[in-house]
Amino acid sequence: MDIQEAIIIYGTLSQETRLRVFRLLVKAGPQGLPAGALSDALDTPHNTMSFHLKHLLHAGVVTSRKEGRSVIYAANFDVVRDLIGFMVKDCCSAEFANIREDKKKGCSIIELADCC
Repeated sequence: MDIQEAIIIYGTLSQETRLRVFRLLVKAGPQGLPAGALSDALDTPHNTMSFHLKHLLHAGVVTSRKEGRSVIYAANFDVVRDLIGFMVKDCCSAEFANIREDKKKGCSIIELADCC
């Protein structure tokens, strides 16, 4: 990830409704949630939710798929992982933050030292 991609993502997530949607989608996991459920959960009109979902899609932090008549949205965990990795690798000193791969679990582990 480069700085311009990170700026787009942070710009997108700096709006309250979009950040709340993104957090709901992270909690929902890879299966995601239908657009209507997101609207209902945040008490947001469907057309307003559609506007915010398009921004999230454009930034790449969510994905969408059709299931019958519904559009299901899910957090794009690959982009989230890349964004977190970008922040740890480029914005933190190695003595305070480190990313290591856990080959047994097949995941990345971020280790943050207590700075105080």
